[in-house]
Amino acid sequence: MTENEQQVAGLILAAGGGRRLGGRPKALLEHRGRPLVEHAAGVLRAAGCAPIHVVLGARAAEVHERAELGDCVLVDNPDWEQGMGTSLRAGLSSLTGTGARAALVSLVDQPGIGAEAVRRVLGAHDGESALVSAAYDGVRGHPVLFGAAHWEGIAEAATGDRGARGYLREHAAAVRLVECGDVARPYDIDTEADLIHLE
Repeated sequence: MTENEQQVAGLILAAGGGRRLGGRPKALLEHRGRPLVEHAAGVLRAAGCAPIHVVLGARAAEVHERAELGDCVLVDNPDWEQGMGTSLRAGLSSLTGTGARAALVSLVDQPGIGAEAVRRVLGAHDGESALVSAAYDGVRGHPVLFGAAHWEGIAEAATGDRGARGYLREHAAAVRLVECGDVARPYDIDTEADLIHLE
């Protein structure tokens, strides 16, 4: 493969409003003294994703102002309240014309998943037809990698909060699972109780 054929864009879904966190957008939660979205972008950058697109929604203007996202492309999703599916569609659409052959999708609220897990998933992809997912004790999780040949189908199937779940279930036989349970912890920051995971 040439370098261009291997190019994988990073796509961070960071639009949620944190309904179960009292309306605090997850992108703006503090982790190690900085907004959580900065940490997520740093993980993808360290793993070698380029370009990195970040889908924003809730309080997007405040995220623009407070988070130092440097070389990231910020994608505003005005329909974020309708669920994660809208963010996935907006993100994949924003990658059209970038030359990326695949997109690695991560969630802003999973700081326990670092660059090593991302690198493992990246290392398992083999071009535009790839479907790769991190696994934890054999159970599919994030990040997930979608070869460009799947973007249109995933966008069509992404509705509500389901994102790509239905598409991946329909194409389960083609999904390559990469075990990451030894290097990452796939918890989500969903509720007040989960805030103990932030430093």
